[in-house]
Amino acid sequence: MPSELGPVAVIGAGPAGLTAAYLLSKAGVHATVLEADPLYVGGISRTVQHRGYGFDIGGHRFFSKSQAVEELWTELLPKDLLERPRSSRVYYDGKYFSYPLKPLEALRTLGPVEAARCVASYAAARLRPVPAPANFEEWVVNQFGRRLFEIFFKTYTEKVWGMPCREISADWAAQRIKGLSLGSAVLSALRPRRPEQAVIKTLIDSFRYPRRGPGMLWEAAATQIRALGGEVRLGRSVTRCAYEGPSDGWVVTHEGAADEQRLHARHVISTAPLGRLPALLAPAPSEATLGAAQQLRYRDFLIVVLMARASDTFTDNWVYIQDPRVKVGRVQNFKSWSPELVPEPGCASYGCEYFCQEGDGLWASSDADLIALAKRELQWLGLVDGATVFDAVVVRQPKAYPVYDEHYTRHVEVIRRDLAERYPTLDVVGRNGMHKYNNQDHSMMTAMLCVDNLLSGERRWDLWRVNQDAEYHEAGSAGADEGGRAVPRAVGTRA
Repeated sequence: MPSELGPVAVIGAGPAGLTAAYLLSKAGVHATVLEADPLYVGGISRTVQHRGYGFDIGGHRFFSKSQAVEELWTELLPKDLLERPRSSRVYYDGKYFSYPLKPLEALRTLGPVEAARCVASYAAARLRPVPAPANFEEWVVNQFGRRLFEIFFKTYTEKVWGMPCREISADWAAQRIKGLSLGSAVLSALRPRRPEQAVIKTLIDSFRYPRRGPGMLWEAAATQIRALGGEVRLGRSVTRCAYEGPSDGWVVTHEGAADEQRLHARHVISTAPLGRLPALLAPAPSEATLGAAQQLRYRDFLIVVLMARASDTFTDNWVYIQDPRVKVGRVQNFKSWSPELVPEPGCASYGCEYFCQEGDGLWASSDADLIALAKRELQWLGLVDGATVFDAVVVRQPKAYPVYDEHYTRHVEVIRRDLAERYPTLDVVGRNGMHKYNNQDHSMMTAMLCVDNLLSGERRWDLWRVNQDAEYHEAGSAGADEGGRAVPRAVGTRA
């Protein structure tokens, strides 16, 4: 079967694309990965280098409920995965709270008056809940009370998604906040977990992390692919994917800085944004598919990394900023992820994360203005003395988060059904490839099951039923929408 399957063209060298190419290469199938970035593999999970300093595009913990994913990470980096203690806090009203919250510390930090308000607010919400809550705010207030909503939900959610909580459907809150939220962390802290209870995935006490950042693992994957006879080609942008039928396969046109080339393949695995892929295909998909693809939107992201002569200002891996008076949504401390990301003793690097839209005021600001903004905000937050900052760099990441509006599931469904009918040897995997807001282990699992399908010659797995925990849901699983994941929707819509 492997000799009949190949060659396979893989679009994109992120976690999903490299996982697929690596597993195919191990099975003796020739895979060629085409990546537009001229320098890095890893996609959003890459490690950017700046004058010896390394940093993530957001911070990536290596922890999964999938044993297969954990084993693959170990296989790729058997000696270079550090065990890191989780340390994070929440900033609210000039105070810092450990996250997950510690009961006595939380009550002490809130103070007796605020603690009493939270308890009273929670009691009032439980006694007089909003009937049939329609939006995110109403749902959370019903569950946790208005004060906990205002302290631990409102600001960060609105920064990430760029819309008021009252405009996000309650459906998403009901699906997404099931034992996992800043407010539920408060309640779980006040009600200690019993030994037999499962640990919430994002509240784990430790995680693994490559000693030189997540890009180290994906560079190792690329090296292994090449050693096994596959190809990973950087600086190659795919401009056309022509399907010539079951016998002749695909001709994938890609261009670099100086030339245009064509790659012949029996199968294509795409991690390109689902909103962009249909326009690359020939023969063209239906007008409905092209129209649906144009309607898919994305939330963009930029990170301002400040290098400072201060190594012990704070030791958290990251801090959530729940304050509307600053634009920064989260602050990363990369030395706490791995000391090897900071090459100079007595120094540190801090990543200020801003959620935005490509072309808006933040995105279009000059690097100098963004650096000045980050320095002011970290100074105001009491995290870093601006005078200690000696270098900085800005990285803009388009299409970081798929956006889910009221017509989103319908658009995705139109696209996926048309692609499956017209292009039987095309698979889409990964976050942007499937327009799923999920983590790298989820992206890897979709690729792993895709490869299993190809090697077996059967469609044994429906890739759309991999959930956010990289676990497979059988048809009819509770909580899965048509795309197999929980999504925020605008008010007034139901799946």
